[in-house]
Amino acid sequence: MIYFAPLEDISGYILRNLINSMFPGSDRYFAPFISAVKPGMKHKKRETEDIAPENNDRTRLIPQILANDPDSFLNTTKWLIEKGYNEINLNLGCPSRDVVARGKGSGFLSAPEKLDSFFDEVYMGLRDHPEIKLSVKTRIGSRDKSNTGDLIRIFNRYPLSEITVHPRLGKDFYRGKPDMVSFQRFYEELKVPVVYNGDILTCEDIRKTEDSYPRIKAVMIGRGFLINPALAREYKGGTPLTVMEIREFVQNLYAEYRAKLGAEKYALDKMKELWSWLKENPLFTGKQRNIRAILKAKNHAEYESAIIQVFRP
Repeated sequence: MIYFAPLEDISGYILRNLINSMFPGSDRYFAPFISAVKPGMKHKKRETEDIAPENNDRTRLIPQILANDPDSFLNTTKWLIEKGYNEINLNLGCPSRDVVARGKGSGFLSAPEKLDSFFDEVYMGLRDHPEIKLSVKTRIGSRDKSNTGDLIRIFNRYPLSEITVHPRLGKDFYRGKPDMVSFQRFYEELKVPVVYNGDILTCEDIRKTEDSYPRIKAVMIGRGFLINPALAREYKGGTPLTVMEIREFVQNLYAEYRAKLGAEKYALDKMKELWSWLKENPLFTGKQRNIRAILKAKNHAEYESAIIQVFRP
């Protein structure tokens, strides 16, 4: 199976829906994290829109929650249940310094006793909702691997539906190579289904991962989809991505952003973020100067001018 990873500020419903429409192949999409709130507080408008059922009626979406206290997590989970979701993912991987400083995301991994208590209270709070599946996306630690054994024991203590492992420490962000020795330990010792995530950029990367770890449930891909939106389709036997498809994709995406985000700057920022990864696609060999012009565009006219040059034969 192929999963589309949650990418903060990038993989919102507009991008997800367009990729699903133009380049089908992902079995599940994971939404960027929702910050849990206590009862009586409102969730952010952007987060509410992103997981609204009417904005996600054509994808299998799994909402993800960022939290480190059971009350907030349960409150947000019940809010999602009311919207029709039956699987929730806990974010234990975000490496952002602000998030880690608050003891959330990968920062939560440095407090195994608190994490164990968290799961205990969450499952007690969900006892009236046995249909709800709880999954986890984690790193192998926050600042070091000293808690690896504790984390595995905690994860094995609860009926999690699956665990996605990104084999880097939180402090590593996305630098260096994934720690496959640590991943092997999670793979061998976890009792629940394991999903691999980390540096999957090509079909060959997917094949190598599945061959090396035949019991993994799925491969989760993030940046690889930004470089090649058709990666899942291609892996499942479909046609490779073409330049004309990319042109149609970025045109449609930009139009959607301009129509729905309400400000030209927001649309430009979103497209620049995409192009900062899309430029790595081999189809754009020799076009890096033109892509730099996209990344420097200050307005709609400059962006459109640069786009014309990128796709000029």
